[in-house]
Amino acid sequence: AGLRGVAAASSPCEKACNPRMGNLAHGRALRTETSCGRHAAERFCSYSEDAERRCRRPSCGRCSGAHAGLAHPPAAMADSPFRLPRTWWQAAEDAPRETIRLDLEAAFYFTHLIMVFKSPRPAAMVLERSQDFGGTWKPYKYFAANCSATFGLEDDVRQRGAICTSRYSSPFPCTGGEVIFRALSPPYGAENPYSAEAQALLKITNLRVRLLERQGCPCLPASPAPQPPPSLHYAIYDFIVKGSCFCNGHADHCVPVAGFKPVKAAGVFHVVHGKCMCKHNTAGSHCQHCAPLYNDQPWQAADGKTGAPRECQSCKCNGHADTCHFDMDAWLASGNRSGGVCDNCQHNTEGQHCQRCKLGFYRDLRKPFSAPDACKPCSCHPVGSAVLPLGPGTFCDPSTGDCPCKPGVAGPRCDHCLPGYWGFGAYGCRPCDCARSCDPHTGDCHSSSSDVTWHNEAPPLQAVLNESEPTWGWEDEQGFSALRHSGKCECKEQVLGNPKVFCSMKYTYVIKTKILSAHDKGSHAEVSVKIKKVLKSTKLKILRGKRTLYPESWTNRGCTCPILNPGLEYLVAGHEDVRTGRLIVNMKSFVHQWKSALGRKVLEILKRDCN
Repeated sequence: AGLRGVAAASSPCEKACNPRMGNLAHGRALRTETSCGRHAAERFCSYSEDAERRCRRPSCGRCSGAHAGLAHPPAAMADSPFRLPRTWWQAAEDAPRETIRLDLEAAFYFTHLIMVFKSPRPAAMVLERSQDFGGTWKPYKYFAANCSATFGLEDDVRQRGAICTSRYSSPFPCTGGEVIFRALSPPYGAENPYSAEAQALLKITNLRVRLLERQGCPCLPASPAPQPPPSLHYAIYDFIVKGSCFCNGHADHCVPVAGFKPVKAAGVFHVVHGKCMCKHNTAGSHCQHCAPLYNDQPWQAADGKTGAPRECQSCKCNGHADTCHFDMDAWLASGNRSGGVCDNCQHNTEGQHCQRCKLGFYRDLRKPFSAPDACKPCSCHPVGSAVLPLGPGTFCDPSTGDCPCKPGVAGPRCDHCLPGYWGFGAYGCRPCDCARSCDPHTGDCHSSSSDVTWHNEAPPLQAVLNESEPTWGWEDEQGFSALRHSGKCECKEQVLGNPKVFCSMKYTYVIKTKILSAHDKGSHAEVSVKIKKVLKSTKLKILRGKRTLYPESWTNRGCTCPILNPGLEYLVAGHEDVRTGRLIVNMKSFVHQWKSALGRKVLEILKRDCN
């Protein structure tokens, strides 16, 4: 009933849905061990009884597999029970036991079985299913006139939920008796027909019935005259296996499995096929996984109880990938929100979501990032560009396209000397031997300071950074660092000595930070950092994350003291400018490359000596 309700709920499959149900035996071959008259013609007689269970006149006939009109093959059980109700299969008379088997070409959902017997129903039989194409079998139900004597099991007539029943093992009626089994009747049951519990009960690849004990018709003789002895044989009019295509609630229509050819049967026009036409962004023959670009969350079967479709969610690949896969580590790291990892990022992109330009390319901000040509190749000058210490070659900033320059070199492409430098070449540019500036080509000193021209090397519009932090952060103002330009200025090495001296500086902030990049603003410098730990803050609210430091010791020599070298981590202690909200770094600041022991020592001084 649950599956029928889901199938009828909404034809567009907007919610949990299921293909229409039908007889799984239609279009498929039922197999038995014997059939009457297979080797030679057999004569048989069968009885039926009246309301007082007196025997009616026996019905006798001949069975011969060689004549179509006299044959009773297994296929007769799977023809139309409405158009051809009086056709039947009959076992050989010398077969005390029989097996009826239905082999399916794929996994299907099985809901119930109806068997209509022409002979008296067996005194004992077993219904079994396989979910691995006949590799292993499990019993659905035992049927016996006496469960305890035949199988050593309790009878569900007396004990509700028992796996054996005596309801369908009486010889009466001697013809037309039914055996009915419902897969979700006690002891089985499931509220959601797509749950793991329901699948364990309903999903089948094979079904078989083992007929274990024949019985004749024990009707009362109608007259003292001798009657022909009844034949002991199994005979079945109909073998109806109700079920549907197995689609996990994600399809309402199925097509034939590749290579499957239905068996033609009289009066049969509808065959239940086994390959799902999936909806809800799912894929697979049973909609058992997500479609190629919809793996951002774990696949789930639909909820047959609430009707929730539980659609697969698309990965965020920015238009640069055709497939993605689900990664549990990414899922857990996101707080169970997104686990999709894009496969084979195209258009020179990389990252979990193809969200940044790969090394050697930079973001073109004039185009949306989803554009195929949003990532442009770097155009670094082959002479003025530096080789990155962490990479195999020269790469530009993937956010701006700016290149890392050799000492004394400037410009987004590193194609000219910084002010105060000259002699552009393979080793960069050399410092001028002048008080201020010199000719960039000859090194000749300018006669007066009025000849000095300062350039703002920063781009007029600050670029939006990629989502992920680039592997390096040097900008075109590479010449800031005194470490890289020791010939231009000198910075004293700072040592953490007497705690009283450190406390007397009355630092208003102390942080652990990573230097990302430096920017020449003409009149001053700005250093982009990523604050990783706040050891002290006073009036300004300092949070972990990206922030800007403002060095005050920027000079016309093109250097900053203390040293702030891009790519390294430092402990920085300085003063807050409450009026402007800036974190100031100057010659009074304490700046030292980060070490865990240094951090612990400063924290101890702050707690013990500076209070």
